[in-house]
Amino acid sequence: MAGIRRVKLGQQGLEVSAQGLGCMGMSYFYGAPKPEPDMIKVIHHAINAGITFLDTSDMYGPQTNEILIGKALKGGMREKVEMATKFGVKYDTDAMEVCGDPAYVKYACEASLKRLGIDCIDLYYQHRIDSRVPIEITMGAVKELVEEGKIKYVGLSEASASTIRRAHAVHPLTAVQLEWSLWSRDVEEEIIPTCRELGIGIVAYSPLGRGFFSSGPKVLENLEDGDLRKYLPRFQGENLEHNTKMFERVNEMAAKKGCTPSQLALAWVHHQGNDVVPIPGTTKIENLEQNIGALSVKLTPEDMAELEAIAAADSVKGGRYGDGISTFKDTETPPLSSWKA
Repeated sequence: MAGIRRVKLGQQGLEVSAQGLGCMGMSYFYGAPKPEPDMIKVIHHAINAGITFLDTSDMYGPQTNEILIGKALKGGMREKVEMATKFGVKYDTDAMEVCGDPAYVKYACEASLKRLGIDCIDLYYQHRIDSRVPIEITMGAVKELVEEGKIKYVGLSEASASTIRRAHAVHPLTAVQLEWSLWSRDVEEEIIPTCRELGIGIVAYSPLGRGFFSSGPKVLENLEDGDLRKYLPRFQGENLEHNTKMFERVNEMAAKKGCTPSQLALAWVHHQGNDVVPIPGTTKIENLEQNIGALSVKLTPEDMAELEAIAAADSVKGGRYGDGISTFKDTETPPLSSWKA
């Protein structure tokens, strides 16, 4: 194994590589699914380099990303990784529905185990919060899965501070997954402090701003049909023009530091603390190697202050998502007393 440091997520015993691999883009959201043999090579390259924390979800594909990873884990690879997947978003006749119903939680877990070809999920997240079901009810079902030995550790994705507190009271949360990068910093106000108060690990997805910090507006030049970024507000018109100024400043600073802008942006996330594990996604081995290189970029307090100034609140225009996608800010669950099974 290469010398990539290991960190503890949460307080329940989970240890992972300090950087993970987000696998979503191999199958979903960023154009057509990539060739399976090529993606298995990327996954194996990551594992052999010491990136052992793999992230997927049953909604990626849907389902095809878990099947892909299941194939990549054959031949002794399963024992080398910490496998994270998610439940809570299902498709019914092509419509997306968030579901935290206890029966569905158990069904989804069994299905993920089968697709991944494993007998236990290391970290199981609720992907999105169901506003119809008290979080205590959903977490009760997840707790039973822990007791049955089907999952080891529990997490939430895109959850509010109050939801995190309520869930953690039912079963200790090992990690909260959230979007955190130089251009997505709204979690710093309430979510990050809540996680730290409770001793919950932080997993940062899209730490490169969905590829924006790799090449700025050029990232849009060769996007395939169906690529989510074509429709996200930050990549549109005047918003993009404004946001490009931020990228240019990051690029200038990276040149002075002797690294790429994506390495600088990723290093900024790494420097947030040992309780933070970013999971940049990629479909190319060369980009994977570049992301690993970010672990070697050292930032001084002055560097961090300069990046904080570059990434001030008014530096970014446009929402993280378009309309209709729930995030931590707009989803709460009803009180437990209201629940009728």
